[in-house]
Amino acid sequence: MPLIDISIAKGRDPQQLRDLIAGVHRVAEKTTGAAAENITVIVREVEKDLWSRTNTTIGEREATK
Repeated sequence: MPLIDISIAKGRDPQQLRDLIAGVHRVAEKTTGAAAENITVIVREVEKDLWSRTNTTIGEREATK
């Protein structure tokens, strides 16, 4: 029973997120052999000011562009 947990920065539209879920689900089904009803995909959208790499948030990086 695959449980796939995705964290992604906020900012995608609902269709992009739906396409992400469908694509990940399809790949999980194909590569693991799990039945579709046993695959769970969770997408967590994280505020850009709460996601940091190299001590700089996504929001800060975007603000300097």
